[in-house]
Amino acid sequence: MPAGSRRRSRIIAFQALYEADQSGHETAEVLDRHLDGSNLSEGAAGFVRELVDGVGEHREEIDAMIGERASAFPLGEMAPVDRNVLRLAIFEICFDNRRAPLAVVINEAVELAKGYGSESSGRFVHGVLGSVAGAQQAGADAAQGQTPA
Repeated sequence: MPAGSRRRSRIIAFQALYEADQSGHETAEVLDRHLDGSNLSEGAAGFVRELVDGVGEHREEIDAMIGERASAFPLGEMAPVDRNVLRLAIFEICFDNRRAPLAVVINEAVELAKGYGSESSGRFVHGVLGSVAGAQQAGADAAQGQTPA
């Protein structure tokens, strides 16, 4: 799938997550509507579904990570754009087994936050994701450093 398709897929996934979060509608219903008008390839549409489904599947864990790293901003009071951009990016960083390069995931999340959020959204998202990525890397380093007993 071309890089542009992945970017567009992330935008559509974010839009569906945001709308479902704000409207209270079923995520699957919102996602189907977004995909119907998207003209995405089958592969790109599949990527959107995997992102949205993955966020749904791991939402409690993702929200806990956000809460730990942005404790001054309770999840329910956080800007909805920021909350949903973070959910999407944290899913990719921590749970997606197709792992896009970390810098790409963070950059695309920051761009989404800047494009849809407030003036400070980009910096906020970058800070939280930097902390999540650092914790992930530390965990991976520790796992590699362990020697069998």
